[in-house]
Amino acid sequence: MKKFPRFSEYKVLVIRILLAYIFYFVARVLFYVYNQNLISIDSTFDFLKLCYHGLAFDTTTILYTNALFILFSVFPVIINTQKSFQKGLFYLYFSTNLLMYSANFIDFIYYRYTFSRSTRASLDTLENEQNKSELLFNFLLNYWHVFLLFFALAYIWILLYKRIKVKPVTEKPSFKYFATSTASFLIIITLCIGGIRGDFKKSTRPINMIDASRYVQNSGQADVVLNTPFAIIRTWNTNTFKKVNFASKATVDSLLIPIKQYNNNPPTKPNVVIFILESFAREYIGVFNKDTKIPDYEGYTPFVDSLAQHSLIFTNAHSNGWKSIHGMSSVLAGIPSFKNAFTSSPYAKQKIESLVSTLESEGYNTSFFHGAPNGSMGFLGFGNILGFDHYYGKNEYNNDADFDGVWGIWDEPFFQFFNKTLTQKKEPFMATMFSVSSHEPYKVPEKYEGKFPKGKVNINQCIGYTDYALKRFFEEAKKQSWYNNTIFILVADHGNTIAYDEYRKEFNRNTVPILFFTPNQKYVGVNDDFAQQIDIYPTLLDMIGYQKPFRSWGRSLISEKRVPPFVIKHSAKVYQYMCGNYICTFDGKKAIGFYDKEDKGMERNLIKQRNAEMDAIELRCKVFYQDYMERIIDKRLTTVK
Repeated sequence: MKKFPRFSEYKVLVIRILLAYIFYFVARVLFYVYNQNLISIDSTFDFLKLCYHGLAFDTTTILYTNALFILFSVFPVIINTQKSFQKGLFYLYFSTNLLMYSANFIDFIYYRYTFSRSTRASLDTLENEQNKSELLFNFLLNYWHVFLLFFALAYIWILLYKRIKVKPVTEKPSFKYFATSTASFLIIITLCIGGIRGDFKKSTRPINMIDASRYVQNSGQADVVLNTPFAIIRTWNTNTFKKVNFASKATVDSLLIPIKQYNNNPPTKPNVVIFILESFAREYIGVFNKDTKIPDYEGYTPFVDSLAQHSLIFTNAHSNGWKSIHGMSSVLAGIPSFKNAFTSSPYAKQKIESLVSTLESEGYNTSFFHGAPNGSMGFLGFGNILGFDHYYGKNEYNNDADFDGVWGIWDEPFFQFFNKTLTQKKEPFMATMFSVSSHEPYKVPEKYEGKFPKGKVNINQCIGYTDYALKRFFEEAKKQSWYNNTIFILVADHGNTIAYDEYRKEFNRNTVPILFFTPNQKYVGVNDDFAQQIDIYPTLLDMIGYQKPFRSWGRSLISEKRVPPFVIKHSAKVYQYMCGNYICTFDGKKAIGFYDKEDKGMERNLIKQRNAEMDAIELRCKVFYQDYMERIIDKRLTTVK
């Protein structure tokens, strides 16, 4: 100690920081245990390799979290070992560490819905929730074991910390003490900076989320390498909206055709009713799975199955995001969400040409319905940006007897409210219903307990209930004068709990149904071409004979010949573009993988076998990305070229 002042303090500091590594390792193990059916890892050795690579990400998180604690622990003063000083360090250590550490436990459950670690955008979604306390209580009630694990580990962590004490030392000020303390302080701070960045190389950027994909065999493994606090830290102030220049404007306009105009049908003004069904994944709907050949498959939507027999359905459709608000922007405005959601970006508040604005220009009355407390999910705010004439939520329903206790009004009564409200409107009208009940905590009204099959996963009975609510809606809507002059659309916002291995495959996650129904059965059939949520907007304008130019990145599903069927989305830290015979993965600069269109698990990268079709697909992906970024940043989400 006399040869090297403060050695014992530094040793204790190292042990305290090592404790954080141990508990982050435990959290990683628990994360995998909770989500092992979604993440394929072949052996214990492979898992340990992922944990080893995860140390770099843990280091960044732990050093960020403990920056002040380390700073005060090694600061060159002589009071560091005093009891009061150490007590202050104790509270600083655990107030920061336990707050950040708790974020890992969120993804024990939340990962199964998003298939990625939570980020800053995940936190943003809570800002508009008026019933945060009810949601927290519901989460606590249903996932008590997660809370129990957290508090048990926190208790053990505190016990271990207290066992490693700094012995009080009375130091006299001396040149040696301050010289060695200052030198040690500078060395430790330098090492911390390197640990936070990931290395000391000037040529490399600080370690980021996408770097986790460097060490994996399949995309899901990257989430084992990562930890949730790291994902939140790295996305806290990031802005991924940046212009790129891959192709000329002429090339963009010819391949993407962002300004469209259809003259295939005579102008008409049918009513438009859109159901965006919460978590109503393609997996749960029997008629959409006839050709999947899934062993022991079960569906839970007898009404939608029957309606589909008289509808035009798309059995190879995908969502363009992974959250409810992403579904709203994709379906109604044709704006997908990628690495960061458009709706939570600095660019969301701008003039947006959409299904709302185009139909309003044709004299339509527009309205949005969502049975949750007004403002939930950010729907009210974005609905105001789109320009809906009316918003109907829990407030307008005004009967808490039908409140489910957590999210909103049960679907069956709210769908009846939807029908009654539409009947009072002047035609033509455009109305969107965003359902509520097919959602965690996966309950149905008490009077319907046992009526719907429990199924293979927790959401299945809720799907059955919402399907029944749809049946009841259509039974009543048929009696109304506006019914026969209406186009009905059914689509899901995203997927949810997965029962079948086929839907655990990377490119089959968040697959959705798309269904168009007209009472006169003008549009009927089954189409297995690639389709996506952003195609609904241009398809509807084509159906009603809208004659004017309009902005759209999607394509009409009933007549488009110039743009081939395609799907674009962001998943597993990369952009995914499916077209023709291949799935292209794109990192924002170049293609990093090509997979056969039937390789939905994306297991065999064919990039070394590049051909002309792959080159053409990469170019289509690039021009989409280029025009998307340019129009959003320049606030040109209208027909202005």
